[in-house]
Amino acid sequence: MVDGDVVVIGGGYAGVRLAKRLDTTARVTLVDRKEVFFHRIASLRAGVRADWSHSPFIPYDRLLRNGRVAVGKAVRIDTGERQVVLGTGERLHYDVLVIATGADYPEPARFSGTTTDEALKSFVTHQQHIATAEHVLVVGGGPSGVELAAEIRLARPDARVTLAHSGPELLHSTGSARAGRKARAWLESHDVQVWLDSFMSPGNDFGTYRDARGNLIEADRSFWATGTTPNTLWLRLAGHGDWLNASGHVKVDEALRLRGWLDVFAVGDVNDATDLKITPAALAQADLAAHNIRAYLNSTGKHRKRPRFYRPIHRTPLIVPFGAADGVTVLPVPGGETAVLGSRTTTVAKAKTLMTPYMRRQLGYSAA
Repeated sequence: MVDGDVVVIGGGYAGVRLAKRLDTTARVTLVDRKEVFFHRIASLRAGVRADWSHSPFIPYDRLLRNGRVAVGKAVRIDTGERQVVLGTGERLHYDVLVIATGADYPEPARFSGTTTDEALKSFVTHQQHIATAEHVLVVGGGPSGVELAAEIRLARPDARVTLAHSGPELLHSTGSARAGRKARAWLESHDVQVWLDSFMSPGNDFGTYRDARGNLIEADRSFWATGTTPNTLWLRLAGHGDWLNASGHVKVDEALRLRGWLDVFAVGDVNDATDLKITPAALAQADLAAHNIRAYLNSTGKHRKRPRFYRPIHRTPLIVPFGAADGVTVLPVPGGETAVLGSRTTTVAKAKTLMTPYMRRQLGYSAA
């Protein structure tokens, strides 16, 4: 056991992975405002289908064998005393601090409230709204918008569903026009109206929306899958605004350390290491940071081990489900090209289970 205290603030994908990696080599405290892990990948389906309501919630109690999980909100970081102060008043000493507070996602891919019951009620409310809506508008044609529009269509084959996207093609962030065409073909074959080059904004009247050309659309429910915001307001309020760049992300060096600091790291969606804010990137950063933290705690002075550097992921496999039994998978291949795979691969890799059994195992629970 290394003689070192590691405090990880944020229990999302990156924070959980890193805390588990360090559990046998340091005294780890994972801080999160939620009492459970929120499996966000399952949240879009949970917001539509009642049988998935409980799937995104996995308890933290089996994650760490030696360390502990502190439920609370970090409100202050005292770098002089090397302490994290929680809203409860508890003070946590650290030798290494890790910021892994992730990003805030639009509904329904959000943990609403502070307890599982509150978040569960939010999912049930979305399900009820979708079940009774005559017309649902989804804004945003990236992976989340396409996935959500497909889930809504399959749950409500009788409703009108529209997907509006500001870009010229769906899934353009994948770099594969073919993937975008496959997504559009699936949606349109299932009677989803797809509006491209349509930057939407709320209209003057409740339930109305307008695109940049002035076209008006009415919908009794709308969901905005148009990006995320890093969860760093708490750092600004704590007096550490200088740790952030213009977009609110934590500024890190190649070793994923806060720029200018050896004992503060930031991993996952919260940092500025890469523009690609996806789970595989967060997990890769957690693994690299865990190695660098072990090296830091294990060595001193002139014998200090050199850290490994993070190489931003620009091309990674991307899986976009169209419900539980279809979808598209974009696979980078050598030479800068991409392979686009269809329903069988996508269903096995993600669409059927949304990686819920995998995440349950990561947190020490059975796959079921």
